[in-house]
Amino acid sequence: MLRDPKSFALVENFAGQWLQFRNIEVVRPDLERFPQFDDGLRQAMRRETELFLDNVFRQNGSVLEILDANYTFVNERLARFYGIPDVTGPEFRRVAVSKSERGGGVLAQASILTVSSYSTRTSPVLRGKWILENLLNAPPPAPPPGVPPLEQSKAGQSATLRQQMEEHRKNTTCSSCHSRMDPLGFGLENFNAIGAWRTEDGKNPLDVSGSLPDGRSFQTPAELKALLKNGHDRDAYVRGLTEKLMMYALGRGLERYDRPAVTAITDKLASQDYKFSRLVMGIVNSLPFQMRQARQTAQIASTMGERSK
Repeated sequence: MLRDPKSFALVENFAGQWLQFRNIEVVRPDLERFPQFDDGLRQAMRRETELFLDNVFRQNGSVLEILDANYTFVNERLARFYGIPDVTGPEFRRVAVSKSERGGGVLAQASILTVSSYSTRTSPVLRGKWILENLLNAPPPAPPPGVPPLEQSKAGQSATLRQQMEEHRKNTTCSSCHSRMDPLGFGLENFNAIGAWRTEDGKNPLDVSGSLPDGRSFQTPAELKALLKNGHDRDAYVRGLTEKLMMYALGRGLERYDRPAVTAITDKLASQDYKFSRLVMGIVNSLPFQMRQARQTAQIASTMGERSK
């Protein structure tokens, strides 16, 4: 079933909504700051993410590859933007990225990095919030009212964005949430607002290291992705993905009585190498999905019975 071309609907509908990469169609980066951005690059960014996820889904890859992988899909336009050599022509092809600085997985893909930025600059807050909401299933609360925004015009000039954010975080009402979001976002600062690799913010060298609230630390985007693939972050990611895919399959939000099924599915995935097909089969064989099918059958039978009278 997953190998059928029709399964691409999972990428367009489920993953497009889950990871929000289809929003790339409406973002408008500042062309004075990012003159290389055009509609050709926009479409290539989206296509990379679609082909990458389609490969994970249809080739029964591990769902952990979504966090970090040793390959991606590029054409000449996107390869040139990423600095990947020896790719010519408009056709997309799979390329190895394990030896590149940017690496793989959705956190290294320009579609995701662009939709989680402002039009003029990166935003560690937006990117950190994106990771918490979409990957770790832990959305932060709304910001308190009356908090002054960061002055965008000074970003990257007299100080790095990181230094400005540290001043911003001195507001005690902000520090609790920002201590979770900001390190995740700063870990992606090597990617500018449209996902190009960089080592400086304006004229200032970047510091992309960070420490998570539990004490774990990282020095590079690759190390950040490695943290997300292990321990309780991995468990939170797998559970969040399971919940989102189950909601998609059921066509409704999850209730308290659905939790045992979600737990049973996620507990088994580790022993099944986190294969995407096992996640799908776990949902299909779960009581909530089976009951949904039974209710639909009963409704159809009831409707047909009424019509035959």
